[in-house]
Amino acid sequence: MLFAAVSIADAEEVDTRTVIQLSPQHRALVLGEMRQFLAGLQQMTQALSRDDMETVSREARSLGVSMSHHMPADLKQALPLKFRKLGHSVHSSFDQIALDAESLGDGQHTLSQLGDTLSRCVSCHSAYQIREIKN
Repeated sequence: MLFAAVSIADAEEVDTRTVIQLSPQHRALVLGEMRQFLAGLQQMTQALSRDDMETVSREARSLGVSMSHHMPADLKQALPLKFRKLGHSVHSSFDQIALDAESLGDGQHTLSQLGDTLSRCVSCHSAYQIREIKN
């Protein structure tokens, strides 16, 4: 699924995404991780343009499952199971990208994998919104 250009009429639609309410600290952690994904994707894309598979692998590995180990247990409990599963699948896909970049060295294959990974990002952003808990 791709996003179309947003018009003024679209801005008036009701946001039907599931709201995930988190403390300010937990919200900052989740959104910070998403920004790391975006920065890593940018670095991988630049590396692919230079056929630099070593950098692709290094960047992808930094976004893999090991990245999620820093998440506090109480934050994990606050997140819906489907959200956590989707997040884990994104981390796992980065691990696979790293492995394939090292073993195959095929930029076209990596671009296809990045497309699949980004579709998970789009799916998540289409389904959820993260808000701070209001006191």
